[in-house]
Amino acid sequence: MLLAFSITPIGTGSTSVSAEVAEAVRVVRDSGLPNRTDAMFTTIEGDWDQVFAVLKAATMAVAAHSERVSVVVKADYRPGVQGALDSKVRSVEEKLGPAEG
Repeated sequence: MLLAFSITPIGTGSTSVSAEVAEAVRVVRDSGLPNRTDAMFTTIEGDWDQVFAVLKAATMAVAAHSERVSVVVKADYRPGVQGALDSKVRSVEEKLGPAEG
């Protein structure tokens, strides 16, 4: 299963939330699950219970520093598939072919 999520603290009194977001990403990286973080989302791969346990722990890590937390989640549940974090991107890149220029 792939689980993409964004965790945003609300009510910190600051326009920058990178310190709180870093706490969530730390939880993800410490989980040992395959993961990728970009400017908008963090995606993790594992079984249902694993990825939702990490999501909860990451949310609680942010909640420890904020009075309110917003969580956006998108999941791709496909039993028996592993390595999708990389293979889905690779499949699209192969279809695009070499970059021109």
